[in-house]
Amino acid sequence: MSAIEVILDILMVISALVMIVTVLMQDSDSDGMGALTGGSETFFGKNKNNTLEGKLALATKVSSIVFVVLAIVILLVK
Repeated sequence: MSAIEVILDILMVISALVMIVTVLMQDSDSDGMGALTGGSETFFGKNKNNTLEGKLALATKVSSIVFVVLAIVILLVK
């Protein structure tokens, strides 16, 4: 194993752990049928990214993109 493979593997594990933690920290969307009638917050709420939920959602998206890109790079390197 070369040094680049070890570094990529470590980054892959870190991104997987970040993704797992951020998904587990998010609240569940238990709105049910209330979302159809407008009884809950809209998806495009004002200042959505300033809340903890918005930051967790962004961190989940970024870590999942990093995870997929690293998986492709590791596949090409090996």
